[in-house]
Amino acid sequence: MTLKTGIYVDAENIRLCGGYGMRYDVLVELANLGQSLLLRANSYLAEDGERTKEDREYRQKLYRYHDILRQCGFKVIKKYVKHFVDDEGILTTKANADMDLAIDALLQARNLDRIILLTGDGDFIRLVQALQNMGCRVEVIAFNNVSNDLKEEADSYLSGFLIPGLLPIQNGDANRQRGFPINYNPDRGFGFMRYFTMQPHGLQAESVFFHCSKSNVTSDTLFLDPNNIFEFKVVSNPDNNNKTEALDIRSIDEIQP
Repeated sequence: MTLKTGIYVDAENIRLCGGYGMRYDVLVELANLGQSLLLRANSYLAEDGERTKEDREYRQKLYRYHDILRQCGFKVIKKYVKHFVDDEGILTTKANADMDLAIDALLQARNLDRIILLTGDGDFIRLVQALQNMGCRVEVIAFNNVSNDLKEEADSYLSGFLIPGLLPIQNGDANRQRGFPINYNPDRGFGFMRYFTMQPHGLQAESVFFHCSKSNVTSDTLFLDPNNIFEFKVVSNPDNNNKTEALDIRSIDEIQP
């Protein structure tokens, strides 16, 4: 059975919460894995109309970004920034595309089986529930500052940091992965890192041994929480029958700018 899939990206939330530089082409690849077929792909972005008119560099950079998204197969839905002065005389800007995203998703979900929603905003909890009541499977992907209630309401939640290539490794090292700790033994200082690889049938979970002595973290108690995400290099150890293990383990909190 083919799962007709739609992607809806709350681009401003993703950009401001750790997902700056996210690869939209990887999202498309993810949505087409296995028995899934991508039918709809929408990205909701903010644009400062006044700055677009006055700032040539901003305009060129923004429109180049929009063109990349369209080349990946996304429809770009722009929400123009509004400027207003509050009661204290402070200039404030606002550009919220939540309503646009919610209405489009509800209308288009009638022809979809699976929704991939990229946001960490808890305001979308009711949308998730409504889509589920229409018979859609709702999968949430986000990076930082993710609502716990949104995670629990979704049919599945996966950190965008864990999807291979979605947010490129800064130094471009193909041997480096991002994963989370499982089965850590604090008395003996070892455990396993769970990470994912992209396979034709979907994301495949892999595990690799690690020892806390091969990390740069300040406290090994971080390895007791599977919500903590680490970046590491997977290598073969010739002293242990060439079995793979994780080296140079760093918390992404220390790596991110």
